[in-house]
Amino acid sequence: MKQERRLVKVSKEHNEEAQKLLGLMGIPYIIAPTEAEAQCAELAKKGKVYAAASEDMDTLCYRTPFLLRHLTFSEAKKEPIHEIDTELVLRGLDLTIEQFVDLCIMLGCDYCESIRGVGPVTALKLIKTHGSIEKIVEFIESGESNNTKWKIPEDWPYKQARMLFLDPEVIDGNEINLKWSPPKEKELIEYLCDDKKFSEERVKSGISRLKKGLKSGIQGRLDGFFQVVPKTKEQLAAAAKRAQENKKLNKNKNKVTKGRR
Repeated sequence: MKQERRLVKVSKEHNEEAQKLLGLMGIPYIIAPTEAEAQCAELAKKGKVYAAASEDMDTLCYRTPFLLRHLTFSEAKKEPIHEIDTELVLRGLDLTIEQFVDLCIMLGCDYCESIRGVGPVTALKLIKTHGSIEKIVEFIESGESNNTKWKIPEDWPYKQARMLFLDPEVIDGNEINLKWSPPKEKELIEYLCDDKKFSEERVKSGISRLKKGLKSGIQGRLDGFFQVVPKTKEQLAAAAKRAQENKKLNKNKNKVTKGRR
């Protein structure tokens, strides 16, 4: 799975094609202002959907009630879909959501590096003992840890990463109405078969399954797109910077919109 994600790069064209396909299928979608996982978690928290589906465990940091993993390839690989209950995770670890976010940041996330030399077991012990990254950094830098292998990244932006998880830029789930509609059969066949050269037999079979699912209230499975997870320090910093800039830009847009009313 990691190798597959590294090979896939999602372009603007891919996004536009996905949106067009969803529209023709009658499946509602939302363009998230920043992180898709954060918006999915917001929809789940507001009861608009049952769960957020993602391979990215960072999704738990946005406190989705439930996270579904392996949704898009479980059938092909004969593997069960994994459902993770965030509240059970927090209770099982005996952590607050803030402490859990700090734990995930310590182990490495999309926005910043991890503390070198600190694995999952040690990170959990440190969080339980000290309660926050600030206290852990203080403990390590004081020399009390007596562990020279632990290395805190230089100019570590853990506070910014924490806020991106705890206060993400999302569209309020209460303002969103997800409405399914019948698939546009003719347009779907033209787009997928004539333009994209898919098998007409398979497309018609898929349309039939989609219509059957709509009648019975069962949503069909969708193949997902995956982004490459930033690995270098520069890429991590760029990801965090983009998220912060997008959040600031959206807040400024909201201010302008309110001022014009």
